[in-house]
Order: sequence, then structure tokens, then C-alpha cells
Amino acid sequence: MKFAPRAKALLTGLALLTGACAHPLSAEQTGPADGSVAENQPRNIIFILVDDLRFDGMGFLQPELQTPALDRLARGGTYMPNTLVTSSLCSPSRATILTGMTARNHGIVDNNDSSEDGLTFFPAYLQQAGYDTAFIGKWHMGAASDEPRAGFDKWVSFKGQGSYYPNPDAPQGRETTYNVDGKVVPQRGYITDELTDYAMNWLESERDPDQPFMLYLSHKAVHSDPLPAPRHAGQYDDVVFDLPASSANTPENYEGKPLWVYNQRNTWHGLDFFYNSDMSMQEYLRYYYSTLSSVDDSVARILAYLEANDLEDDTLIVFTSDNGYLIGDHGLIDKRNAYQPSVQVPMLVYAPGAVPAGVVNPGRIRNLDFAPTFLSLAGVALPAQFEGHNAWPLMTGTMTTADWQPDDFIYEYYWEWTFPMTPGTFAIVRDNLKYIQYYGVYDIEELYDLSQDPEEMNNLIDDPDYLDAKIELRQALFEQLADQDGRHVIPYTKRHSRGSVRRMEGGTRAADFPDRWYVEPNRLDRLDDIFADSPAKEAAHERGEAMSEFPVLGTGSNSVEQASKGLE
Repeated sequence: MKFAPRAKALLTGLALLTGACAHPLSAEQTGPADGSVAENQPRNIIFILVDDLRFDGMGFLQPELQTPALDRLARGGTYMPNTLVTSSLCSPSRATILTGMTARNHGIVDNNDSSEDGLTFFPAYLQQAGYDTAFIGKWHMGAASDEPRAGFDKWVSFKGQGSYYPNPDAPQGRETTYNVDGKVVPQRGYITDELTDYAMNWLESERDPDQPFMLYLSHKAVHSDPLPAPRHAGQYDDVVFDLPASSANTPENYEGKPLWVYNQRNTWHGLDFFYNSDMSMQEYLRYYYSTLSSVDDSVARILAYLEANDLEDDTLIVFTSDNGYLIGDHGLIDKRNAYQPSVQVPMLVYAPGAVPAGVVNPGRIRNLDFAPTFLSLAGVALPAQFEGHNAWPLMTGTMTTADWQPDDFIYEYYWEWTFPMTPGTFAIVRDNLKYIQYYGVYDIEELYDLSQDPEEMNNLIDDPDYLDAKIELRQALFEQLADQDGRHVIPYTKRHSRGSVRRMEGGTRAADFPDRWYVEPNRLDRLDDIFADSPAKEAAHERGEAMSEFPVLGTGSNSVEQASKGLE
């Protein structure tokens, strides 16, 4: 397995954690692990999902980060660096995790309201097998509702993205609240801590101790704008983080890249104007990683509970993220696209006695494989609509990565009007070749050999040595993007070539964007463009005011100093 340069710190990171030699063990080197606990009795499952965490955002990969609890999971469990999401966006990814289906089949394709009708979430099958189940945290999937969903005995959630801090002075209807088992409860504390409190209370006193349990703990952190708890504010003020070499605005970095990539640089999801602010990525990462520290505290509390109650050997912990995060890679930030830092997510698997300790397992799994794995652990037959596979044999080392032989990795992202700078994107990875095509834009395709070019800098799409591979991957991608009824959700035809994209040398150049789209950074109305048009919004803009003020991270009400005043 060849890791990207930023992940090469693992070669020394895990060695330091385990006291081993400089090279991490592979799953094959450790030999089979004993998975008999899962065979003899149902294993408890704790699934910890964070939001927007970059694949290398843990201390054992970046020594400047302080994540002792996550490092403990890596030291006592297995790190799976080749974990990918089939849609790199909150709602579609969460729907895939919960349903075991791809976006083209579950139908939740963006972060706007969509229907959950007809969907069954995997904890419902665990309930039928006698599990006590709890969902605590961010749902943000389908209809914008915090109402309890089927499949969970315990429910704690909030509407939309939620808020890091309570806002007791908010106008009526905009207060920060939770839905706790169908009842509205005010938010009183910092969200990561409060969600953990709910989780711990359920573990300690609400669940049936005679039944196996499944806790789905879904954190808001570290989604933008990340505000840390007061105790972690300023934690990384003196740290200088490494940024990817491809973040530089140079002709070399954009050679072979589609036009949309360069055009996105000066947008909401571009490095030069991200989230319409003039904040540097260095400053943003200091907030981002200090916000992660409360998640690490949460993991520490869970581990302490399991240890104190002799539950470690009976419990599987999976820690991962709903999507990756770019920090300037190719001039981009956030997620959505098919580049590796967008689709690759952190993944730690911890189950003492079953999952090997201190191991790096390069086997490729997808968020599509989580639900089948959890049901298989419970001895539940997989429902017909599931599209993934049981990855437990891979996780435990009873199946080598060579024998795992994963399916092609298929990626789908459907264009959103709310953030239109990223085009509809379809991709396939087979034998370390990644092919990317775009829907509805006047642009080039991409082809990368990830084994030789993990940073995706050398586009091979017009290299004659890769002609056969290009044709093969186009065909395979088209075939596999068909839904369960053999249809393509967006009506489109198979691509045979790059299309008629030529322009006359010396002729008319590409058009610029409208003048009114060019604005100063840090405006209070930076989110207004995604709010529904209305007379009230028009009137506010005529007065020179924001429809809804949203200060830039670290300023005004969007700062730890001001937001923490709402804490009780």
C-alpha cells in the first residue's frame, strides 16, 4: 500500500504508539485474530461518527495534534487508511451508512430536504435481533426534522446542523434545542459534551443491561464553522500546520486539471475565499483541530466506561467521519469532489481480542459496508437491498487484504444549486486507477494512477498508454451507476470520448463571472444566497442588512468568547 505523503507519518506514528519497529504491521503480518466472541454472543456496537474530519486528522498521523483517546484506539485496534465514502456530502453519506444503499438507490442526493419514505435504517434490524439501540446527535438526512426515527429505542437529535453553543436569547423559533424521545429540550451546554452526556446516561442507566446494545453517536464536530469548547480555545495557536503542495496557485498545479477546479479557487469552497472570508487556512485549522479535542474527550469517557464495567472485550468501537475534508488540495476546501482527501475518511476499529492491535490494514472498505458488517456481527441475515459487504473478516485479519478483493469503488455526487461551484461528479477506482467524469459541464475528464500519483497531479486522460483503461473504466462506471431497477437516476448517455470541447487558438476567451458576484470578504450576509428568496429578504438587502447575520469564524457571536456566554 502506498500512502500519500501526509500519511507517511504513520510509519513512525504507530511505531511510537506501540513501541514497535519503524514499519507498521499489516493485517497479513499479524495472522488471524480470534473473532469467536462475535460467533458465540452478540457483540455490542458503538459507532462514533464525526463530521468533515480529514483522513489524517489524528495525533498518531500528525504529531502536533493532541488526540490521546483516538491514539489509544489506534494503539489498541486497527487503523484502516483506505476507507472511502461513496458520496462525499453529509446527507447522502449518512443515508448510505444507515441504509446500506448507494445514493442512486436511497434517493438522498444532496443536503436539501428529501424524502426518507420507504427507507429502513439498519438499527431496526438490530432491534429485531434483541439489541437496545440509541441514536444521539446529528441526523441531517432527508427531511429537515429532528423527530425520532424508526429503529431507535433512544433518540436525541437536533434540527439541521445544530449549534456548538446554546443561544438562549435567539428569537422565538430559532432557539437551540434537542428532540429527546419526542420532547423538546433546551440546549444548555457545549454540544459535543452534551451529546456525550446523553450517551453516557443511556449507557449507564437507561439501556437494558441484559441486552446487547448499539450506540450511534453522531457528532456535529468538526463541521464548519468549528468552535471549540472554552477549555480548548487557543490550543493550537502556536502550531503551524503543513498544507498540501498543490494548494499553491501555480501553472504546474493546475496543469491537466479541469477548468472548474481553477474557477472554484475564488469561491465559497475555494482556498482564496473559503466560506466567503479572508481567513487563512492556518487559522481555520487551529479552530478545526481544537474543536476535535472535545470529541477526543468524548471517546475517552466511553473507553473509561467500558473498562470500568468489563465491557471492552464484548464491544466493537468504530470511529470514522461522514466525509473527508480538503485543506487547500488543488486550491479546494471542504468536500463533494472525487479527489482523495474528499472521499478518504479516518477509520479506527477497536475490539480487543478480535481486532488486531496496533495494526494498519490497507484493505479498502466503503461506508456502504458498515451496515452489513454490523448486522453480520449480530447474526442478522443481510436484507436484499444492502449493496455492501460484511467487512468483519477483513477487520479481524481472518481474511487477508489479498483475499478481500473489494468491489470497484464507485463515487457519485449530484450537483446542488445551493453550492453550484462543484459539478455533478462520477468516478470509479479499479486496480489503483481512478477515472473521473463530470455531468453537465464543459470540461475535461481525469485519470490518475494512485499507486504512482497519490496526490492526483498527473492527469493521464489523454495518455495513449492508458487508452484501453480509459475506455474500460468509462464502460464500468456507466454500468455500475445504474440503480436497482437498471435505470440511471439522472438521464444521461454513456460517454465515449471527451466531447466537442475545442476552442480556436487566439479566439474568444472564456467569459468572466458577473460583476455582482465579486464581493468583499467577511460579510454578515454570507449565507443569504442559500436562503429562499422572499420579500423580507429583498427588503433586508434594500436596507443594506443581512437576512440572517452569520459572522465569520472567530468574530462577534461566532466566537468562543461570545458563544460561551450562553452556557449554563
